[in-house]
Amino acid sequence: MKKLALKPVSGRSILLVAAICLGTLGVMAQAPAKKAAKALVAPAAAKPIIAPKSVPAIIDAFFKKYKDKGADTAIDYLFGTNKLLANLPQLPVLKAKLDSLPISAGKYMGHELIAQKSASPSLFFYSYLVKFENQPYRFTFMFYKPGNEWELYRFKYDDQLDSELEEAGKINNKHP
Repeated sequence: MKKLALKPVSGRSILLVAAICLGTLGVMAQAPAKKAAKALVAPAAAKPIIAPKSVPAIIDAFFKKYKDKGADTAIDYLFGTNKLLANLPQLPVLKAKLDSLPISAGKYMGHELIAQKSASPSLFFYSYLVKFENQPYRFTFMFYKPGNEWELYRFKYDDQLDSELEEAGKINNKHP
């Protein structure tokens, strides 16, 4: 028979081992108790969880309203996502300008995503090519999510796509 050589154990080591064992037993004992408690609680009436609208869904709704009902309805919807922007005094001017686009640009034909960028999970930028019969426009949207809901932060439109594209196509930004 072999003899085991045991080293003397300090009181601190015994306390440390005892604390670890008791802590582990306490965690193991709580897990079944929590499961049992959950099983005894009757599920509450299921409330429908309304997920915040996604930014692309807001933009798609804006373009649908723009096509079907005109600029007034589309702008009211878009700016209505932000209570601070909903009643801006400049909105009637913006609506009138967007309403007049088809006079020179032609009929609205659709839209295509140019770029999407995010500065953080709460700040997104979207740029769209908006197709009209006679010329393209660019609509840019910036959305901010301070809490659970996305809201419009900035909206712009312009017709400078062609000059920017030409500039980007130049070698070393020099004229050919």
